[in-house]
Amino acid sequence: MTSIIRLYNTLTRTKGPLRTERPDRVTLYVCGPTVYNFAHIGNARPAVIFDLLARLLRHDYPEVVYARNFTDVDDKINAAAAEAGVPIGTITERYIDAYHEDMQALGVLSPDLEPRVTAHINDIIELIATLITRGHAYEAQGHVLFDVASYPEYGALSGRRTEDMLAGARVEVAPYKRNPLDFVLWKPSTSAMPGWQSPWGRGRPGWHVECTAMIGQHLGHTIDIHGGGQDLIFPHHENEIAQGTCAHGALYCHTWVHNSFITVDGQKMSKSLGNVLLVRDLLSQAPGEAIRFALLATHYRHPLDWNSRRLAEARQTLVRWYRRLASAAGDEQVEWKNVAPDAEVLEALRDDLNVPRVISRLHELASAIGNATTEDNVRTAAYRLRASAALIGLLQQPAVSALNALRELPDQASPDRLPVSQIDALVAERHHARQQRDFAQADALRNALEAAGVVVHDTPHGSEWQFAAEVTV
Repeated sequence: MTSIIRLYNTLTRTKGPLRTERPDRVTLYVCGPTVYNFAHIGNARPAVIFDLLARLLRHDYPEVVYARNFTDVDDKINAAAAEAGVPIGTITERYIDAYHEDMQALGVLSPDLEPRVTAHINDIIELIATLITRGHAYEAQGHVLFDVASYPEYGALSGRRTEDMLAGARVEVAPYKRNPLDFVLWKPSTSAMPGWQSPWGRGRPGWHVECTAMIGQHLGHTIDIHGGGQDLIFPHHENEIAQGTCAHGALYCHTWVHNSFITVDGQKMSKSLGNVLLVRDLLSQAPGEAIRFALLATHYRHPLDWNSRRLAEARQTLVRWYRRLASAAGDEQVEWKNVAPDAEVLEALRDDLNVPRVISRLHELASAIGNATTEDNVRTAAYRLRASAALIGLLQQPAVSALNALRELPDQASPDRLPVSQIDALVAERHHARQQRDFAQADALRNALEAAGVVVHDTPHGSEWQFAAEVTV
């Protein structure tokens, strides 16, 4: 089977149909976080993007195996553990738990597999031994290094010539290397550092070999899709291809998918600028669904600039859509989960995850709720909107509770505002007065609400409200 999903492949620099080893199964591997600190918004973008891809794959294929790893041994982890005076496992468990909490808040579903490096040391040692046996790696001064010269195709993913790679590259120059581009597969550990016994002495793995070993163990020697941030193309993913191809003599991966960078107010995130935005800090400013929407609104291959306006626009759009859903009586029933998503939404997603086009279509589906003329048509339109938005992980909450969460953001609240629960009660009382044709009472309640900065809209399906500051929403 040739998939109708088309993805941009970094390796071929073209967009083409997804190729899979088996017609009914897709394997997807994504480089996950190094767990020594809380996740920032840059860590969240690939998690959200590849969650989106996994959702689409699960819609189109009977079987999807999605693996996203944790790097739980690393020099930064070692330093954090040494500073705290605890084993590295104490550090990594703390931040793995935090990562799970943050990603769950963003609507990121759990992958099928979450392999950890420390659980695959034997697999890593076996892979390194294979590379040595095949003449692609060598031992020097307690290190084992990959011999880049032994793999003529090195540089194909990044499009770099070997003679140009040293300039500006993250390459460690060391006297024990035959070639400055040779990279570490195994390095020695002191007694004070985490380490494991190996044929080359006590040590720990190099960064690049870890993913290759875990992929081989869980997904096979050839995988269908490998994902990650654009910053991983060189040297990490370039080195993965070299290791996997040379160890097994097979194509390492059919399609390479990379998301672009995130800046904050036009600047690169950095500790020195003090603009590293942690996901959990953003969650104190906005619901996770709004953050997810803001991350998805820009196509994954384009740079994304994070700013307060982006988050506000995401929140406003969600308010508009949930308000439409709230007007559909019976929408909170589960029947919508049996409704097929909109064909145009699927077509856009299958076209290299074109979420901006999806959003445009979701606006049309939301408008269809308001344009429907019967209760059944209203409900059907609401079901279609929910089923379609589910493909990108949005609009899955009960409308009323979602609206309450979106309205009560800290940056929107003020001490003199009425609580949402009290506003809802007054709006319901006014609606009841209108049903009883007590228009004097209804007008009095409307005036009281307007005095409190609340605007009420009457629709064929009930009354809606919003704060006066949001009337353009």
